[in-house]
Amino acid sequence: MSRSAPDTRLATHEVTNQPEPRRSRDAWAEDAALRDAAARAGADSDALAAAGAAFGTEEALVRAEDARRDRPRLVTHDRTGRRIDEVRFNDGYHACMALGIAHGYAAVAWEGRPGGHATHAALVYMLSQLEPGTCCPLTMTYAGHPALAAAPDMAALWQPKLASRSYDARLLPVAEKRGATLGMAMTEKQGGSDVRANATRALRDGDHYRLTGHKWFCSAPMSDGFLTLAQAPEGLTCFLVPRWLEGTRNVFRLQRLKDKLGNHANASSEVEFADTLAIRLGDEGAGVRTIIEMVHHTRLDTAVAPAGLMRAALSEARWWAAGRTAFQRRLIDQPLMRAVLADLALDWEGALALGMAAARAFDGKGAADRALARIAVALAKFLNNKLCPLVTVEAMEVLGGMGYVEETPMPMLYREAPLNGIWEGSGNVICLDILRTLHRAPDSAEALTAALMSATGSDRHYDAALKAHVTRWPGAPEEAEARWFAESLARLLAAAELIRHAPPAVADAYAATRLTAERGRVTGAIPAADHTAILERIA
Repeated sequence: MSRSAPDTRLATHEVTNQPEPRRSRDAWAEDAALRDAAARAGADSDALAAAGAAFGTEEALVRAEDARRDRPRLVTHDRTGRRIDEVRFNDGYHACMALGIAHGYAAVAWEGRPGGHATHAALVYMLSQLEPGTCCPLTMTYAGHPALAAAPDMAALWQPKLASRSYDARLLPVAEKRGATLGMAMTEKQGGSDVRANATRALRDGDHYRLTGHKWFCSAPMSDGFLTLAQAPEGLTCFLVPRWLEGTRNVFRLQRLKDKLGNHANASSEVEFADTLAIRLGDEGAGVRTIIEMVHHTRLDTAVAPAGLMRAALSEARWWAAGRTAFQRRLIDQPLMRAVLADLALDWEGALALGMAAARAFDGKGAADRALARIAVALAKFLNNKLCPLVTVEAMEVLGGMGYVEETPMPMLYREAPLNGIWEGSGNVICLDILRTLHRAPDSAEALTAALMSATGSDRHYDAALKAHVTRWPGAPEEAEARWFAESLARLLAAAELIRHAPPAVADAYAATRLTAERGRVTGAIPAADHTAILERIA
């Protein structure tokens, strides 16, 4: 897009020492670490190259800004007083949704080609850098696909629509649409993460059910259908709630939209079911077992997305440091700034390696792959989301006062940073799940041990840290130590990935600064070193 340059000579001063705003970026071509990780995982590099370029065009960036600036609006009634329960979005939101769907965000994992989940994970990582609010509905659409297998008739109708590469926002029954999106509504006021405490009731009505109850969080309420849990006569059961019916609307009462810290382009709501039609998925009483596949796949995205947010924040910080001078030197050339940026880069490198390793296991065909996927994705979800806010705020500080201004992407990234750690189970829930998995699924423990042992003998810091972990916890830890235990395992698994696959400068520095006590607690408080090889990985 051609444009006239802005005036730099103003009436009172000349604008200098201000890096030109980046009007476009390529999330694939500029990210060597992603390309390496995707190749290891067997992802479709051609598809990812096309997506990375499309997600970073000037038009896409403007559309994303528009979607965040003009937030969703709840419209409960039309002008005649009839209920419509709709949410209206900015055109930028629809453009970003269409972009993600067209490049296979929700589809590629289910199209039968090798590396489908790894390709999907890389798309999550890149789209999170453009507009994270669209990732929520697209992730649920991706993750809900396998859960529908519990009802073959519904799977035959819904799965092809969910795996479509056509975005169709029309308010029509799913059978009449080119493509569909899926949401999830499980959380209730009294239960939170304890979904077995759900109080929504389900009564049979012929071949279907009618639901009555309230859901405290329902994201993307304009989706075409929702997976939800309700108490049927035989116990907690999983249901599909279609948003639109033939000739009428299903009873889907939107009470209000949540006024959230971030994720502004996406609507999150409270919803009431009042004699709402629903289709049972799986057996009565088997609700958690049925929906767990959706939760498992959602967890992959919440593990990978924070790595994307870190990447976006770090890229902005490096761009600013390379284009800004202080005390007669570029910021990027000053040793203390290099230490900060290199330290941040190591957290990002570890997060990306850990998330893509989990995605690689999702694509594996053997029992050991499935076993590793269960534990690796939980470890990645926990550690990556604990690091993301810290990385983002330090990157914001690199920009100084400009980093606190909404004209830069930093405030948006900072507000997004805590989200994936809260969504689908907060830190304590994930840690307890890690303990349960290692206890109840010995094959997951064996697969994790094999992955950790495969990196021994190459780095003394890693070998010492692995020995210290096993010595400290020869068995399961006390519950009160679950966070310490999970962090230790996650850092070891990230280090193992980097030792096996990353450039030596990255792997050595990660092990030396993440697995030992030879550093301070704040970013940049690491031993003095030549950080050139690490910083070269940040474009």
